[in-house]
Amino acid sequence: MKLKVIVHKAEEGGFWAEVPALKGCFTEADTHEELIKNINEAVELWLEVAQDDKEIEENTEVLELAF
Repeated sequence: MKLKVIVHKAEEGGFWAEVPALKGCFTEADTHEELIKNINEAVELWLEVAQDDKEIEENTEVLELAF
């Protein structure tokens, strides 16, 4: 599974990122390195919540991603 992450420069400084395929999955950070760490955590948490809420069908596989 591959997910596209869109990285934006924030007007006030730093960055923010979103994962269009995962509605509401986004994060922000002061540095690009911190942003990558944060978006990985955001994706993991989004998938955990989706699985807990049964938004993901029972016959669907959930994979951990490394960016």
